[in-house]
Amino acid sequence: MAERRPSTPSDHERWREAFAVAPERDGDFSTLGGVDVAPLYTEVDLPADRLASIGLPGQPPFTRGVYPSMYRGRLWTMRQFAGFGTAEETNERFRYLLAHGQTGLSTAFDMPTLMGHDSDSPRSLGEVGREGVAVDTLDDMTDLFAGIDVGEISVSMTINGPAAVVLAFYVAAAEQRGVPAERLAGTVQADILKEYIAQKEWCFPIDPAMRLLGDMIEWCSREMPRWHPVSISGYHIREAGSTAAQELAFTLKDGLTYVEQAVARGLDVDDFAPRLSFFFNAQIDFFEEIAKYRAARRIWARELRETFAARDPRSWLMRFHTQTAGVSLTAQQPLNNIARTAIEALAGVLGGTQSLHTNGYDEALALPTEDAARIALRTQQIIAHETGAASTIDPLGGSYFVEALTDELERRAYESFRRIDELGGMVEAVKQGYPQREIAQASWELQRRIDSGRRIVVGVNAFADDGGEPTPTLRIDPAIERKQIGRVQALRARREGAAVATTLGELREAAASARNLMPPLLEAARAHATEGEIVRALQDVWGRYAETPVF
Repeated sequence: MAERRPSTPSDHERWREAFAVAPERDGDFSTLGGVDVAPLYTEVDLPADRLASIGLPGQPPFTRGVYPSMYRGRLWTMRQFAGFGTAEETNERFRYLLAHGQTGLSTAFDMPTLMGHDSDSPRSLGEVGREGVAVDTLDDMTDLFAGIDVGEISVSMTINGPAAVVLAFYVAAAEQRGVPAERLAGTVQADILKEYIAQKEWCFPIDPAMRLLGDMIEWCSREMPRWHPVSISGYHIREAGSTAAQELAFTLKDGLTYVEQAVARGLDVDDFAPRLSFFFNAQIDFFEEIAKYRAARRIWARELRETFAARDPRSWLMRFHTQTAGVSLTAQQPLNNIARTAIEALAGVLGGTQSLHTNGYDEALALPTEDAARIALRTQQIIAHETGAASTIDPLGGSYFVEALTDELERRAYESFRRIDELGGMVEAVKQGYPQREIAQASWELQRRIDSGRRIVVGVNAFADDGGEPTPTLRIDPAIERKQIGRVQALRARREGAAVATTLGELREAAASARNLMPPLLEAARAHATEGEIVRALQDVWGRYAETPVF
């Protein structure tokens, strides 16, 4: 076979002339993030010297992956998100997923738990167990992981404002089973800045919330060597309507801000940075997502090495979990979501994720049924074992398109960094509403493209039909709320009230001082204080937060 002659700039110019007069279909050829995509990419877009600089997997700048062998050595962790009803119901779902081949647990909490309210609070009415599991007490945490070896399996917990409280429950529950904190592996999300930016689930004003996160990072760096004390989360930023470039920039800047805070406390960056992890969205724009992950690894490695002088190579590695996009799912023709989720999951895999959650096809309608959860898990297993995607490391490395798009997203991220620095850093930018405004604008612009038909969503604004038979959905029995309220009230009746009052008083004193709050939080958990009582004790000292909305 004759060797293919590489194209030259003159070849490229001749192609451009031919393309200029050739027919082209109408359509929106930008990515979801608004990056205009060229009709063809060649070495003109990525010169040889630039192509040679992408490196190798497991070596700086880690564009091609954080480990030398990647999936040739070990597949990503299949960590399906689960949680609904009471601790017992979710424990059953955990066991179901583990029996079907899941390799890690990921816990979804209900809205009252996320907001720091007990199930019997008037603010919790109608929400208990609806969008996740209700966890009010140490007993709930114990029941949630009953019969599961928490010393062996890694556990992720998606919670932010009261993350330190829930972590204290988890540590205390493990202690009861003879498993010390040093053996526990997993992640608590805890990324508080993204709450004020995007998800809007907070318990405290920004500054004390940052202090609480810093206390948790500091304590975990000493006591929980296998634990990731914060999962820096771009997922919710993207779900709020951001572009890929905004998700990349705001997420990394949040992470760099947490590093700054920890270093300012006197921690050595290499004592905690290896246990920082990230959580990204996998949206439907396939190549843009892959490029986003590659750019993220490169930026993080550079900043940790050059800005923070990290010496340990583990500190340079940006390891991340991926979840397919909830906002890409449609209530119309929901079975189409199986295809969407598979494409998004493949983007996460080709982008080099360390763990992955795939959404159920029915999640635009309700919590996933068991059938939907099983199909979502099987989607990952098919990618892993049937497609060949895990057979070679970084199969898209060197693609003119992917590498050029990676460079463009990196450039846009640094533009955002400069703007945030001009505002005084990420905390001050959040207080001024800068990222919130940027996301609102991007969301509005994307919706305009969908409403006008320039951005096609199959089954919604094109190729629509009557939808056929209704999709069966999971419904939460209202009796679950009454059951959970009874549980928490029964606990209050039988516990030692004086011990609870003492630990809550000590917690208030610590909150008013500069002491690390994790030890008094653990004491309150062991005394069976409820989450709501602990949160209110901190609010007695710190107050509450009220957002100034931006449009």
